[in-house]
Amino acid sequence: MSVQVHHFINGEFVAGSGQQQISVTNPIDNQPIATVNIATTAEVEQAVASAQQAFLSWRRTPVSERARLMLRYQHLLKQHHDELATVLAQETGKTFEDARGDVWRGIEVAEQAANIASMMMGETVENVANGIDSYSMVQPLGVCVGITPFNFPAMIPLWMFPIAIACGNSFILKPSEQDPITPTRLAELFAEAGAPSGILQVLHGDKAVVEQLINHPQTKTVSFVGSVAVGQQVYRMATQQLKRAQVFAGAKNHCVIMPDANKQQVINQLVGASVGAAGQRCMAISVAVFVGSSSQWICELRDALKHVKPGLWNDPNAAYGPLISPAAKARVQALIAQGKREGAHCLLDGSDFTVTGYEQGNWLGPTLFSEVTPEMSIYQQEIFGPVLCCICVDSLSEAIELVNANPYGNGTAIFTGSGAAAKQYQQQVEVGQVGINVPIPVPLPFFSFTGWKGSFYGDQHAYGKQAVRFYTETKTVTCRWFDDEVESAPNMSIALK
Repeated sequence: MSVQVHHFINGEFVAGSGQQQISVTNPIDNQPIATVNIATTAEVEQAVASAQQAFLSWRRTPVSERARLMLRYQHLLKQHHDELATVLAQETGKTFEDARGDVWRGIEVAEQAANIASMMMGETVENVANGIDSYSMVQPLGVCVGITPFNFPAMIPLWMFPIAIACGNSFILKPSEQDPITPTRLAELFAEAGAPSGILQVLHGDKAVVEQLINHPQTKTVSFVGSVAVGQQVYRMATQQLKRAQVFAGAKNHCVIMPDANKQQVINQLVGASVGAAGQRCMAISVAVFVGSSSQWICELRDALKHVKPGLWNDPNAAYGPLISPAAKARVQALIAQGKREGAHCLLDGSDFTVTGYEQGNWLGPTLFSEVTPEMSIYQQEIFGPVLCCICVDSLSEAIELVNANPYGNGTAIFTGSGAAAKQYQQQVEVGQVGINVPIPVPLPFFSFTGWKGSFYGDQHAYGKQAVRFYTETKTVTCRWFDDEVESAPNMSIALK
């Protein structure tokens, strides 16, 4: 049964008046599960106006009250954790446990937002000059915009709006049109937590909605997670409007395996990190770099991947679910075929995998390539599917050179028993997030998500202290109070020295 997904404008859920609709389909069989009206120009204007009006009062709300809102919100998110995971799994195809992780990582950011007072503290220096003090304060910016992808419909919106709103801003979320039900449910719970009308708006739609939000004179910041091409376009558009932007784009994450690593741990971790979530995550390991004799483990890795089977979201034996759409599946299949044509050795081919009874779904089995070179399409492009490419090198220095030559720098990992090798790798590798015997080094929210190079465009990263800096501005005050007795006018050029 197909449901109507609503916009959330000025504290109310509305179906929208647009004539254009988007159909939301279930990835397991591509049957419709929801429809959503594309927000009209007038509805976008209404949302921005409401957010701007809400900001004027919300910015004056005591920071302790803003923190308490986040405490109530994270409590509700925890209460509805499994319900949210079920909704998320059903519209994305993720396994239930994977969906639970998606929700939980978002909850952790909401918890961090409840600590907002300590993250917005300014600085004070007394007597910077005779009778003069200086201090800084951190203040919100206004209406912030978030554009989020399909692959983490709970976690990534929760990366953004709790921190932005806790800082005193209002926020407009434009989630992916491929799985809009989960973000809408997040907004429902936010309203239930007691959020004032207007500080969070949710608009559904397409490219035109995104462009209107970015170009609107009253929006101040843009946060984006998505593909490289769209991310670059969003960044250029936002910065041409002289707005702040943080744009998380593509990735090609390498895992370096040293011969002294624990073989079974490497194989176990590589299986989950490469094909988990059907490879549809920007921190997935898509390239395994085997150093020296560790290359002998590739066949055992293939054998382990053979036992990994996709399945339905509520199948406890399913390792992962389908890809999000037929177009996504077709793209990955085309890249697998291209890899074969370009000379890579396909040790395991999941191109034709199906689940009985759900043959029309977007299924792909685990796929493993060896003898991959940097010139091949499967190495150069972010596949975003359950495909792992293997490259063999002779030394750690050669592995570091390979990783650093790649245009992306989102995440990387090294598996080794050597502290010296780990230290060399973490110091020399040009990647923002490094795991040492940890395959997917996504930081907890008191740190920040710190992609480098072509994986990120902007200056301040997501969540943690950097997000607070992104969503605020610093004001410095120089202050002098006179005694009741009137003093003679000082020479200010001397007084300020």
